[in-house]
Amino acid sequence: MQIFAGLGNPGSSYARNRHNIGFMALDALYRRHSFSPWSKKFKAEIAEGEIAGERVLLLKPQTFMNLSGEAVGEAMRFYKVPVGAVLAIHDELDLAPGRARLKVGGGHGGHNGLKSMDAHCGKDYRRLRLGIGHPGSKERVNGHVLGDFAKADQAWLEPLLDAIADHADMLVRGEDSQFLNKLALATGAPPEPEAAKPAKPAKPAGQSHIRQARGSGTKPLPATGPMAEMLKRMFGAKDD
Repeated sequence: MQIFAGLGNPGSSYARNRHNIGFMALDALYRRHSFSPWSKKFKAEIAEGEIAGERVLLLKPQTFMNLSGEAVGEAMRFYKVPVGAVLAIHDELDLAPGRARLKVGGGHGGHNGLKSMDAHCGKDYRRLRLGIGHPGSKERVNGHVLGDFAKADQAWLEPLLDAIADHADMLVRGEDSQFLNKLALATGAPPEPEAAKPAKPAKPAGQSHIRQARGSGTKPLPATGPMAEMLKRMFGAKDD
């Protein structure tokens, strides 16, 4: 069994908040695939079904975000599900709207739902991070995450949620790269910029590659001795 835990806050007043995108993703999965009716257990709403031949438990903690891990931890212990078979789906301030990332483990980045997950489940669970963008200043973060998605957000939000549901089989099978590619195609989100590569030093003008390799510390040509005599014969140098 795998547990897909969508993180959010319960109640209709929070339903369209950016912080509740994890709940929204589970609702999209529920609509697209065959799951049992929602029921209440483990301080959560749960539904059981099958995706790609794998038993999957959808779980929406009803403890409010800060205590999300209590519900997930109870379900893990009841079903004897290892931490590596748990997927947390949550909002991510540090990703642009519409972008998504998948990883195993890592820090909580100040996300209270992940802090609770770490405490009750361990840290080596998978995380599907769904970008909601950053408002630009720390003072505006609470209002941003607890605010509803704007009408303009629907241009990427609905395609993103649909793509998560459409390609959940890849998520279950651990085909993370292929899954993320499908999401990017659905939302039109550009790929992450590659890490900047150090620029190659410019070649000094008028110098051969041999001269450049010697560098600025090239020794002066000998003025006397056998080598000096040979150079004079080769290049026709004359005594002063």
